[in-house]
Amino acid sequence: MTGAQSKLLQHPLSPFSHVPGARSIASAYGVFGDLTRRYSKPAFNLHTTLCDGKQVDVREVITSRKSFAQLKHFQRNVERPDDPKLLIVAPLSGHFASLLRGTVEAMLPDHDVYITDWRDACQVPLSAGDFGLDDYIDYVIDFIDHLGPDTHVLAVCQPVVPVLAATAIMAEDGHPATPRSLTLMSGPIDGRVDPTTPCKLATKHKLSWFKRNLVHPVPAPYPGALRKVYPGFLQLAGFVNMNLNRHVDAYRGLFTSIRDGEAGKVSRHRDFYNEYLAVMDLPATYYLDTIQRVFQEFHLARGCFKHHGRLVNPAAIRDTALMTIEGEKDDISSPGQTRAAHDLCVNVPEARRLHHLQPGVGHYGVFNGSQWRETIAPRLRDFIRAA
Repeated sequence: MTGAQSKLLQHPLSPFSHVPGARSIASAYGVFGDLTRRYSKPAFNLHTTLCDGKQVDVREVITSRKSFAQLKHFQRNVERPDDPKLLIVAPLSGHFASLLRGTVEAMLPDHDVYITDWRDACQVPLSAGDFGLDDYIDYVIDFIDHLGPDTHVLAVCQPVVPVLAATAIMAEDGHPATPRSLTLMSGPIDGRVDPTTPCKLATKHKLSWFKRNLVHPVPAPYPGALRKVYPGFLQLAGFVNMNLNRHVDAYRGLFTSIRDGEAGKVSRHRDFYNEYLAVMDLPATYYLDTIQRVFQEFHLARGCFKHHGRLVNPAAIRDTALMTIEGEKDDISSPGQTRAAHDLCVNVPEARRLHHLQPGVGHYGVFNGSQWRETIAPRLRDFIRAA
């Protein structure tokens, strides 16, 4: 209704568009519509890339399907057999994997890129069973095994803990597909280091509080009706409240841009928020496992993290090169939380370790934006090639 009203008040052939104040009312309708509509899963829209200065086509291919995730391959129409295989493990934390569009785009020219594409839990029927943190680790191991030896792995944000655990398990088992290199980016290996607002929230309440207040059943008619989930809109509310003034200012700007007919500014705003406001539900077991084991009891950092009852030993990692990346102004995973992985992986040779702290960037800027493209990604490419 608001969309129709907005168009009616702006269309040059509509008599209402000439009424004084019509553009302001239309702008208010436009902002209201943007804030209240449901945002669908965004597409990656990475149809081409540059290889050796030449534009080549890129095709998205699903190479492995599971109940709660699929493995997506960005297949380039070019023969480059020496390019490293890179598995990007996307966070399962409320946003879709397409949030890492900029990450994939920067790595595509020189790597054979795959990504974990997690499913919205409200779309997964109850018959598919439960999904917890241990299952997440199983998925990561299965995907790496599917890609085979000489795979390089990049974990962004939330998955740094399960991906490090998966690598340790594969290394201890002598798995032939143990990652050639492992890059951990802006995640809570040790949430005790300079705790941020999300870390403090986790330790402020008991697990029962999260279960009582933040876990809800999926309503009909979604395919996952009655599945217990942590709804994506609650995660989004938390993200927005961390930087509320910035988002309010952004929508004030949108109001002005629509009113003044500044199409370019409107388009840029909507490009960002169409992604930012598209959220997914998380399986309740996985969410509660993560809260308890990662953010409340710090199992990995304390050396008591278990996978299906088996103690995970990061010291078993010997032949996998290790890189950690952090942002100086990260307000979700503060500097030091990810670097803590080096203290756990004591048997990785010094020559095969690297830590990078990017000055002046926050959480999102570590894996998207100009600093990522111009400074961080080139260092990551060099690290992978050296490994």
